[in-house]
Amino acid sequence: MTKKLGELGEILVAQWLKTEGWTILHYRWRCRWGEIDLIAQKQATLLFIEVKTRSRGNWDANGLLAITPSKQRKLLQTAELFLAENPDLANLNCQFDLALVKSKRESKSLNSNLEADSLPSKIQLGKPLAYGGYLLTLDNYIPAILAQ
Repeated sequence: MTKKLGELGEILVAQWLKTEGWTILHYRWRCRWGEIDLIAQKQATLLFIEVKTRSRGNWDANGLLAITPSKQRKLLQTAELFLAENPDLANLNCQFDLALVKSKRESKSLNSNLEADSLPSKIQLGKPLAYGGYLLTLDNYIPAILAQ
């Protein structure tokens, strides 16, 4: 998978979360421990979302098996540092979610218009849509993947 394809999956998931009433606070928040793909807030809940975008024939069950114990530790450490740097959010209920996006190459050239505005306003779970030269499907959204 290319970095660009991963970003397309993150944009798709972010747009879906917005239609579900979430506010996206950060895309690809990085620190020394790692990266959190999306951080979103709705009322008193803060989501840390890991997005896995996979093409057909992948080795890790469409990204599900990529959330290893090591990856879980990195996500927790990264979230702890984020909260330390953003103490105004530290009292919110925190949840770690996993979004699985399937991709299929649609054309040889990537569409230059990769803005979220070019996506439909209503994205449906399981329904494919053309974006950035790919057919992308938000295949599964799994809430609360980490016990705290």
